Amino acid sequence: MTIDWLWWLQLGFILYFFLLNGMYLLLNMLSMVSLMGYIRQRAETGEIAPYLGVEPPVSVLMPAYNEQATIRTSVRSMLQLQYPEFEVVVINDGSKDDTLAVLIDEFELVPHPEPLRQAVQHQPVLAIYRSRRYANLRVIDKANGGKADALNAGINAARHGLFCGVDADSILQRDSLLRVVQPFLEDERTIAAGGTVRIANGSEVRGGFLIRAGLPRNWLARFQIVEYLRAFLFGRLGWSPMNAVLIISGAFGLFDRERVMAVGGYRTDTVGEDMELVVRLHRYHRERRIPYRIRYLPDPICWTECPEDLGTLGRQRSRWQRGLAESLGRHARLAFSLRGGTPGWLAWPFMALFEWLGPLIELVGYGFMIGGFVLGVVSYAALTAFLLVAIGMGILLSVNGLLLETMSFRVYERRRDMLRLFLMAVLENFGYRQLNTLWRCRGLWQWFSRRKHHWGAMRRSGQWGQS
Repeated sequence: MTIDWLWWLQLGFILYFFLLNGMYLLLNMLSMVSLMGYIRQRAETGEIAPYLGVEPPVSVLMPAYNEQATIRTSVRSMLQLQYPEFEVVVINDGSKDDTLAVLIDEFELVPHPEPLRQAVQHQPVLAIYRSRRYANLRVIDKANGGKADALNAGINAARHGLFCGVDADSILQRDSLLRVVQPFLEDERTIAAGGTVRIANGSEVRGGFLIRAGLPRNWLARFQIVEYLRAFLFGRLGWSPMNAVLIISGAFGLFDRERVMAVGGYRTDTVGEDMELVVRLHRYHRERRIPYRIRYLPDPICWTECPEDLGTLGRQRSRWQRGLAESLGRHARLAFSLRGGTPGWLAWPFMALFEWLGPLIELVGYGFMIGGFVLGVVSYAALTAFLLVAIGMGILLSVNGLLLETMSFRVYERRRDMLRLFLMAVLENFGYRQLNTLWRCRGLWQWFSRRKHHWGAMRRSGQWGQS
């Protein structure tokens, strides 16, 4: 009886990893179809982002907390975007460093008192500044309340119907707004759209813009380049045609301001405010049968600095996992509800099984199969099959993502950079992904134990931010 139980447990873990990687391969195939169609469409319109002259004005909201290393470059990047009409609203969320002082000095800020509507709640505003050099730049200085609270203050201060949330450690390509606004022009039902986030570490940045994409020397950062490609370009792209995108990165997303205010703005009691908002938008519109579209586009690119030390990276991944658990848990009613549609019937169960519970199942699976082999209760054939589906198919996923990147946008032009990334795609499966699983399990424990959440600070090199 014991032998039968152990045999079924081995088979269960092998099948789970096969299903996990198999479903991601299927999602990659859907992404490939979408990507090829997008590239054909782009070829017809030309490489330059289309400018129609009817683009709606946009408010770019940039929450900042202890961002003195990169805030100057990031704001410059926003001010030089190619777009007919937009404003930049920086929200200093009670920074303890010189973020506000850097902004005042660099952009010649002066006090500019103005009343703010209270459509959504946030911590008190201490002061509002405008720039004497840039008419479309304002800075809000407020008491610390976290990133979601800062975004809510930005929503109240925004003057336009669309707002774009951007992280203060990020820079946008000049045509990013022109590209990400296209779904709003093509389909009036669109309420949100997101673009691709890529790693800026190791790249050449001048005057707030990325001149040449390069690879960082830090191996952790290189692993994250492969990881971001897999998550954004060939994960979320597969869900977009089904109107089932559950995550638009807080680093770069465009939203209909009225629709966001209708659902109450960003929640301040979660660490995953970006995903929670998108899932809540799905649920709100599904339950009320309001037509809507949420899109993902592969080439409006946002460049961001990623962690280069284990401590910061681990805290980030634990926070992301906790945010995912909070978002899915709060909106469990979306799953399998009569009005859930593809977000409820496909995306929510997929995310719950493979992203929410996945780290715990993976950790137990690795421990049982390897520990059982050492103790002699797991056969060599079973362990080999497990490693083939857990690691072999994982390598296939990462390499497939890089192949599609090579076939499409070719952001990394130098051949040696692509060869190094292919090496990273193989090596990440031997240690890095397992370490990520441990961090994500810690995030699950933090969610389960209901520990207090904090926005926190990320250690930054600030190297590209000074150029």
